[in-house]
Amino acid sequence: MLPVPVLKQAQEDLLNYKGTGMSVMEMSHRSPEFEPIIADAEASLRRLMQIPDNYKVLFLQGGASTQFAMIPLNLLSERRCADYIVSGQFSKKAYQEAKKYGDIAVAASSAGGNFTAVPEVSRNDIRPDADYVHMCFNNTIYGTKFYYIPETGNIPLVADMSSCICSEPVDVSKFGVIYAGAQKNIAPAGVTIVIIRDDLLGHAREDAPAMLNYQLMADNGSMYNTPPCWCIYMAKLVFEWLESIGGLEEIKRRNEHKASLLYDYLDSQSYYIAPVEKKSRSMMNVVFVTGNAELDAKFAKEAGAAGLKNIKGHRSVGGMRASIYNAMPVEGVEALIAFMKNFAEENPKTEG
Repeated sequence: MLPVPVLKQAQEDLLNYKGTGMSVMEMSHRSPEFEPIIADAEASLRRLMQIPDNYKVLFLQGGASTQFAMIPLNLLSERRCADYIVSGQFSKKAYQEAKKYGDIAVAASSAGGNFTAVPEVSRNDIRPDADYVHMCFNNTIYGTKFYYIPETGNIPLVADMSSCICSEPVDVSKFGVIYAGAQKNIAPAGVTIVIIRDDLLGHAREDAPAMLNYQLMADNGSMYNTPPCWCIYMAKLVFEWLESIGGLEEIKRRNEHKASLLYDYLDSQSYYIAPVEKKSRSMMNVVFVTGNAELDAKFAKEAGAAGLKNIKGHRSVGGMRASIYNAMPVEGVEALIAFMKNFAEENPKTEG
């Protein structure tokens, strides 16, 4: 979801942005009309996340999946050695992509437990000569989230935060790189946020494509080519909305409240099963099953008809998944719980 005030502002600006006679979708990215939009978007994000001055903020294209290649192309040294924490499908994909470029190892994995918890990682699990350590902070498909930041010493920690960025405060200084596709908590798909420490710039391989060179993108203010102007504008509106409600501390409070309502209900009954280990539970993605594939399919279909959209779990795991990102109001969670109670009453399970 996007916040309703953001959608209304976008609607108001759609045909004529601030008297320019143009939509943001029609503007030149190098025009005096657009320059303040991208500058204000960055400034707002810096305030929200308290991003230190020695970090660059980039607005890139290609989604988080392009970062799977961009990271090793820019961060691997001559040793070409990096460690990956595999906690779900996207960290696994990132690992597989990075293997094309160097000596890439799995420092820890929770695959053996079907990713129902995040792996426990200590400094001893990480090779001392690793150029960086990669992790995915929140796992949408499996409904897990890291409840701790792995200790990597002086080795840069790279985090995919696509599905949890701006959902709560985070100490940016503990990471070398944070990246996030926008389409979960920030804006429509099309822009990817990269927050990168200055000392990690300028190390791209000579054969790295220009579009995959962090230094080049930073030197050109994310405008080496035409950026996704509309998505950056939408991101700006979302960042400003977050600031207007009290910032990341306030959105964390709201997110914790929404998640606790749903998890408390799941823990209070036996009809639905929540497979994720409690300390690894995500605030953003709550997964559950009935234990019966036919009932799960019926639940998803009837929930959609009742206005509870996109409740079907990822095709790789089945079941149900409630994605309760920042803009989802608490009323949406309450409506889901009411539907779950009613469905359980009307569809009793049969033994055997």
